[in-house]
Amino acid sequence: MKKTTILLSVLLLSLLPVRGDEGMWLLPLLEKMNSGKMTELGFEITPKQIYDLNNTSLKDAIVIFGGGCTGELVSNQGLLFTNHHCGFKFIQQLSTVEHDYLHNGFWSNSYEEELPCEGIAFTFVKEIKDVTDEINARVADGRLTEEAAFQRNALAEIAKELFEADNIEGKEHMYPQLLPYFEGNKYYLVYYKKYTDVRLVATPPNSIGKFGGETDNWMWPRHTGDFSVFRIYGDKDGNPAAYSKENVPLSTPKFLSISLAGFEPNDYAMIMGFPGSTSRYLTGDEVKQRMFHENEPRIAMRDVTLNIIREEMAKSEDIAIRYANKQARISNYWKNSIGMNKAIVDNKVLETKAEQEARFAKFAQEKNNADYAKVVGQIDAIIEKSNPILYQFTCYSEILRQGIEYNTPNVVLDSLKNAIQKKDKAGISKFTEQLKKQYDRIHNKNYDHEVDRKVAKVLLPLYAEMVEAENLPAFYATINGQFKGDYNAYVDHLYDKTIFANEANFNKFINKPSVKAIDADLMKQFVEAKFELGDKLMKARAESMVGMDLLHKTYVRGLCEMYAPDPKAPDANFTMRFTYGNVKPYDPKDGVHYKFYTTLKGVMEKEDPNNPEFVVPAKLKELYEAKDFGRYAMANGEMPACFLTTNDITGGNSGSPVINGKGELIGCAFDGNWESLSGDINFDNDKQRCIVVDIRYVLFILEKLGGCKHLVDEMTIVE
Repeated sequence: MKKTTILLSVLLLSLLPVRGDEGMWLLPLLEKMNSGKMTELGFEITPKQIYDLNNTSLKDAIVIFGGGCTGELVSNQGLLFTNHHCGFKFIQQLSTVEHDYLHNGFWSNSYEEELPCEGIAFTFVKEIKDVTDEINARVADGRLTEEAAFQRNALAEIAKELFEADNIEGKEHMYPQLLPYFEGNKYYLVYYKKYTDVRLVATPPNSIGKFGGETDNWMWPRHTGDFSVFRIYGDKDGNPAAYSKENVPLSTPKFLSISLAGFEPNDYAMIMGFPGSTSRYLTGDEVKQRMFHENEPRIAMRDVTLNIIREEMAKSEDIAIRYANKQARISNYWKNSIGMNKAIVDNKVLETKAEQEARFAKFAQEKNNADYAKVVGQIDAIIEKSNPILYQFTCYSEILRQGIEYNTPNVVLDSLKNAIQKKDKAGISKFTEQLKKQYDRIHNKNYDHEVDRKVAKVLLPLYAEMVEAENLPAFYATINGQFKGDYNAYVDHLYDKTIFANEANFNKFINKPSVKAIDADLMKQFVEAKFELGDKLMKARAESMVGMDLLHKTYVRGLCEMYAPDPKAPDANFTMRFTYGNVKPYDPKDGVHYKFYTTLKGVMEKEDPNNPEFVVPAKLKELYEAKDFGRYAMANGEMPACFLTTNDITGGNSGSPVINGKGELIGCAFDGNWESLSGDINFDNDKQRCIVVDIRYVLFILEKLGGCKHLVDEMTIVE
C-alpha cells in the first residue's frame, strides 16, 4: 500500500467519533463517520439531510455573515438570524444621533423599511470537493513544490484552474477557494456564492443585544439577547446583484424551522457554521509563544487604549456611536487574551502538551520513524528563534498598525511630488483629487481626531518602553531630537500641523501643493517609518518560520497515526464545519455549580440603571412584570434567555444555529465560557461550553418588544 493511501486511511480512521463533543467536522465526511454516537446522543435525522450535493440540505440554510460570522435562514424569503455583535458594525454605520439604532433598536414593518447595509455580504457554500489526490499528483510530478502547496497564491491559481474546468451549473455567480487541512495532509476545494444586497430588518437595542457588555463577555451566567435580523436580496432571477430598489427578497429553498418545545439536560444539540481558527496541534513551546509573545503584549497595549476610549465614549453620545464597534472589537480579544492565558494555566494545558509529546516520542521510537522522533525538537527550535521577532511584530501590529488610526497617504503624496517636479499639470490635478478622497477616508464618521490624539499620546511612549531602542521606527529619532523626548509635543504637532491634520491645513496645501511641504510633513515621515518597520518585521517573521509548514505536516500526520481511531478533526480555518454535543450544565470549580439555562428574571436581578452595561429597557420590565411572554415561556411560566451546550466552537461560529436532533433551530451560538478560553489550543470536555441565546427569547423580543409579529409569522414554528 502506498504511503499516501496509508495516510488518508489513518486520517479517515481518526475521524471516527468516540466522544461526542470535541471536533469541528468536515461535512463531506459525515457519511463516512460512525453516526452511532450521534444517534445515541439524540440525532434523529440523517447525514444526508445535513450535507447533500444533489439535494437541498441543512448546509443550504447556513451562510457566512460578513467576513467573520455565521448566519442562518429562517424563512423562504431570505430572512436571516445572526448575532447582534456580528451585525453591530453595520448597525453602528446606520446609526446617527437622530436615529440611534444602537441605543433604541430598529424594527421594520415592511420590505420598504428595511435598511440597506453597505459593505456586507452573505455567502453560501455550494459544493465541497476533496482534491487531495490532485494536489499530491502535482507535487509528485514536480508541477507544485511541497512548500508551495501551503501558499495561498499557488492554491488560488489551482482553484481557478479546477473551477474553470468544472461544468457545475450556475458557476458564473460562484468563486472557488482551495485550502490545506490537517496541516497540508488533506486539501478541499469549496465553491461559494456571494450576495451583497443585504438589508437590516430588526435589531434589539444595546441594552438587550449587548446586555452585560464587557463585564459579562465570555462569562456565565449570561442574559444577553445577542441577535439581529437581516434579509438577503437578489435580482428577479434570484442571482446576486448590487443594491437596487428593483431587487427582491431572495427565494430560498432551504431554511430552518424553529422549535418552541424547549430542551432538557443531555438533549442533543448540533451546530453548523464557520469557525475561524484553532491551534489544537501546537507543541508546548508554541503554546508558550502564544502566551508570552502575543497575548501578553496585546493585553498591555489594548488595556491603555480601552481606558481612553471608554472615558471618551462616556463623555459624548456622538463619540459613543462612532467608537461603539471599535471599542467592542478591541475589547473582545483583549479579554480573550487575558482569559486564554489564565485558562492555559488553570486547565494545565502545558502539562497536557508535555504528556502528549512524551507519548509521541515513545510512539516514534516504537515505529522506528526518524522524522517523527525529531519533529517536535525541530518545531521548538524554530519557535525559540522566532520568539523575539513575533513579540516585536505583535507590538508593532497593536500600536502602529491598529492602535493609532491617523495616517497620511504617503504613496499618493510621492506621486504628487513627482508630478510637481515634472510640472505635469494633469498629474497634479489627478493626485490632488485622490488626496481629497483620502482626506475624507481618514476623517470618516467612525474616527475622532481628538480621541485618536489621546490614544497616540499613551501608545507611543508605551511602545518605546516595550521594545528595545534599536528596534524602534525611525520617527523616534525625531521625537528624541527635534522634540527633546516630549511625546505630547510631537503628537500635537502631528495632529495640529501636518497636511491631513485638519481641513484648514489640507485646503491650504491643496490650493498650492509644494515639494517643500510634502518633504517637511512629519506625519508622512511617521507613516513611511511605520511601513518600513512593518515590511522589515514581516520579512523577518517569514524568514524565521521557514520550514515550519512541512514540520507541522509531519507532526500532525504522526499524531493522527498515534491517536487513531480516536477522533482528530482538522483545525478550523473559516470553512463550514459541523459539531455535535449536548445541552449541559457545568461545575467551574469546587463548590460552584452552573445550571444549563438562564431566564429573564436574571436580567432584572442584574439591572443597574447607573451602569450602561446593565440598563434594562422600560418596555422589557413592563413585559416581565405582566408576565406577558406569550407562547415563548417555559412550562414553569418563566421566560428563558440563554443556555449552554458542549458544542465545540470558536470565533467565526458567532451567529451559528444551534439545532436539535430533529434539525430544528433552538438558539444562536454567541460566546464561549471563561473557564475554557484555552479551548482553541486544547479542548476540555469537562469545562468547554458554548453559550447560546434561546430562540424563544429571540422571538419574544421580536414579537412582544419589537412589534414584529409579521416576521415571526414569516417563519415556520414548531410548537
